[in-house]
Amino acid sequence: MATCFAVPIPFKPQSPNSNHCKAHRSQTSRIICSSITTEAKRDLLNLICDQDRGLKTQKDPVKRKAIIKAIGAMAVLGSDMITTGDSLSATWRMLWTTEKEQLFIIEKAYLFGTQAGDVLQVIDVEKRSLNNVITFPPHGVFFVRSDIEIFSRQRVNFRFTSAVLRGRNWEIPLPPFGQGWFETVYLDDEIRVVKDIRGDYLIVERASYTWKE
Repeated sequence: MATCFAVPIPFKPQSPNSNHCKAHRSQTSRIICSSITTEAKRDLLNLICDQDRGLKTQKDPVKRKAIIKAIGAMAVLGSDMITTGDSLSATWRMLWTTEKEQLFIIEKAYLFGTQAGDVLQVIDVEKRSLNNVITFPPHGVFFVRSDIEIFSRQRVNFRFTSAVLRGRNWEIPLPPFGQGWFETVYLDDEIRVVKDIRGDYLIVERASYTWKE
């Protein structure tokens, strides 16, 4: 999945063990690639772990620069990945973002007598659907429905179709308000790293549960 470069090996006449040697070199390369990816991923997660989903990063340009550099490293490792297939379908929980609108809602939720819970992206590639969700436990939720179109190996186009603000016993429908695209520049069994049309970044993890309307 990662892009790796093997050290050139001088030509030697094949021996009876040449196939075994090739297999060994291939296995060694995979181990090295896996190690590099693991280290880069660990560095990224360590950088964002104390950033309050990005709220603190807004006031720390040095940390922001370091995180974006680490995202760039993950993008290089993911450059050969196809990230718009079935593995994209999941409930993804936000770990960190630069998106100001989401961060504003998270920060100011207390003004409405509540606080933000999990912030989610719920993607279903087969159904071509995306829900952006902000929860307000125990019963509140704001979510925006979108239709999606797979544009390329890593890019998904989306178009907002409706939005809903919901409480325990009430619901307020809101009009849709736009379209755009996002690129998943890295994807594995645990995390996804995203850049969007506005140059914002998003890091999410696979949630331990499935969110449904």
